[in-house]
Amino acid sequence: MGLTIWGRANSVNVQKALWCLAELNLAYERIDAGMQFGRNNEADYLAMNPNGRVPTLVDGDFVLWESNSIMRYLCLAYGKGTPIYPEVPKRRAAVDRWLDWTLSAVQPVDRPVFWALIRTPSEKQDMAQIQKDADAEAPVWAIADRQLSTRRFMEGDRFTIADIAVGAYARRWLGFKGIKQPKFAHLERWFAELANRPAFAKHLGGPMS
Repeated sequence: MGLTIWGRANSVNVQKALWCLAELNLAYERIDAGMQFGRNNEADYLAMNPNGRVPTLVDGDFVLWESNSIMRYLCLAYGKGTPIYPEVPKRRAAVDRWLDWTLSAVQPVDRPVFWALIRTPSEKQDMAQIQKDADAEAPVWAIADRQLSTRRFMEGDRFTIADIAVGAYARRWLGFKGIKQPKFAHLERWFAELANRPAFAKHLGGPMS
């Protein structure tokens, strides 16, 4: 029956799933849902995903929500032996912690800045508050910058889904305009390498919206 991803293409969480699918060279169908497309609050969607959020993955009679879980599943089900999700327990756990970190540390401080700068009309933007929120986000990216000061990717010399999870949010942080941000040279070096990957260019290479 094939793989189906429900979710709008400009959602950071949908983008993670699409990026992973592209890295694994998997075919899929995507169905728009969320925000202007609606559908995510309809009964049939809520039967698949009680949170009413995107993305949702449908694989035959199996339904899965939460973008990081979707990436893990895709690697386990369709990418056996793939280096982007290592099989060795210690290496896999090291990758998993960065997926969890995006949820516990990055997402809470990213969301206020992203919504205020990208999804709020300029005439309604409170730049003083946005700068305050950006100042609160910066220390989180300092953590990633320190991590990347001693390695090529988030977990060593090989690209993994940790880079997808963190990279999708880094694209937002590094793409913000109109605010003051500290310079993170290691983060920028790493992100430039991610941005050259065809899968990134396809799903995250355009302007934020």
